[in-house]
Amino acid sequence: MIEFIEASVTASGIDGERTIIHPLTLRLREPRIALIGGNGSGKSTIARLCNGLVLPAQGRVLVSPPGSDLTLEPARDGAAVRRHVGFVFTNPAAQLVMPTALEDVALSLRRKIRDRGERDAAARAVLDRFGIADLAERSVHALSGGQQQLLALASVLAADPAILIADEPTTLLDLRNSRMISEVLCSLPQQLIVATHDLDLAARCDRVLVIDGGRVIRDSSSPGAGGQREVIEWYREQA
Repeated sequence: MIEFIEASVTASGIDGERTIIHPLTLRLREPRIALIGGNGSGKSTIARLCNGLVLPAQGRVLVSPPGSDLTLEPARDGAAVRRHVGFVFTNPAAQLVMPTALEDVALSLRRKIRDRGERDAAARAVLDRFGIADLAERSVHALSGGQQQLLALASVLAADPAILIADEPTTLLDLRNSRMISEVLCSLPQQLIVATHDLDLAARCDRVLVIDGGRVIRDSSSPGAGGQREVIEWYREQA
């Protein structure tokens, strides 16, 4: 579970301080949660608050990994939070840092497996689990967009986080690869929080929140909201 307690985010600019996220109090418990909203609505900032890529100017963010008695705070326990909360970026090139697919996954395993041979074997097993074992020796720059995003997912999940945050993971992909990544995301055992423009992906989640102007303006878990599909349809009508 991730909990926001009056958490706000501000940014300084030439015109003074601007509020990006207004004080937010929220508990995210469901297995799959979608954050939807227009560009600049604040949904990606909320996603980044979940693992400490962005810290609140005021208030708190608490992380309680499923199956654990821990309660962590990104502002205080940043490294521990990032071990439990994986993050997948919109552009996989932002996180694929090693020359080959095998080396990139192996990098994620370096803390858990010290022996190089064992680490490489474990990395190959991860690639096989995601159906991309044949890409092990391929340069990450030679992969298609869908293959890169799948590799980025595999690299993050190799460390076995309890929670996965995905920030618009299908935005740069064609329809076929968007569907493939959506299938993978929705099949994961981890709690998933995804900021997305992909309303088909959002409809497969257990809870949908609409973000606008740095606020949650609609939440499918609220009484009378009508459920995920009704919230998505309402959002379509407002767009």
